[in-house]
Amino acid sequence: MEYEFTALTLSLLIVAGVFAGFINTLAGGGSLLTLPALMLLGMPADVANGTNRVAVLIQSLEATRGFNRYGMLSRQSVLAILAPSLVGALVGALVASYLPPSILEPVMLVTLVSMGAIMVLSPSTISPPPGTTPKSPGNSLPGMLGLFAAGLYGGFIQAGVGFVLLVVLCGALRYDLVRANALKMVGTVIFSIMALAVFISRGQVLWVPGLVLAAANVVGVHLSVRFAVSASQRVLRWFLLVMVILVCLAAWLR
Repeated sequence: MEYEFTALTLSLLIVAGVFAGFINTLAGGGSLLTLPALMLLGMPADVANGTNRVAVLIQSLEATRGFNRYGMLSRQSVLAILAPSLVGALVGALVASYLPPSILEPVMLVTLVSMGAIMVLSPSTISPPPGTTPKSPGNSLPGMLGLFAAGLYGGFIQAGVGFVLLVVLCGALRYDLVRANALKMVGTVIFSIMALAVFISRGQVLWVPGLVLAAANVVGVHLSVRFAVSASQRVLRWFLLVMVILVCLAAWLR
């Protein structure tokens, strides 16, 4: 499939990639920047969706490595979120690869507006009290179902999945925002691998634009991990809420 790099489209792709890497690590919704940038190269929405997963996977691996370096990842917690997220991602990616691209935007909008409403109407959902002991998905049916739903959504469409994961990890499983962000990136790695495999098998991935975008994402990731581990919970909560509102507006106006 053909695509066209120009000085303008390449510059937009790199700038979008840096910003997306930053906001995806702290909140989510960066794909609302990168998907239009990829489509400006001449890709249809389904190929842009598949190509974007290359960058999402690489940025998520880098963010996971960064959080682990700062001691924010529990390996026991990582293992607990694997199964429900994997199953959900596989189902979601299979559905996305066959459904028409016009279905993606309404699903995304409904999901993001719901996440925004939760954050506005029940802010304690994403901010458990200090000292709260996190729950294991195996001991929390809402947590297990939430991780499956997050994987399903992430496999179906990447944009905004970080918000879904954070609501599950903070709300149902009661992690603080820093550790929830670390686990969110692990979850994103999990279902990005599954989704990318499906999109590759369907011939919906263009590697050169995907790798260019991934390199830009990694720059944003390095900046955001340092910010995440030093910022207060209150600052992170407000950043998350602002990003949800902006992403909802951007998706609605597009």
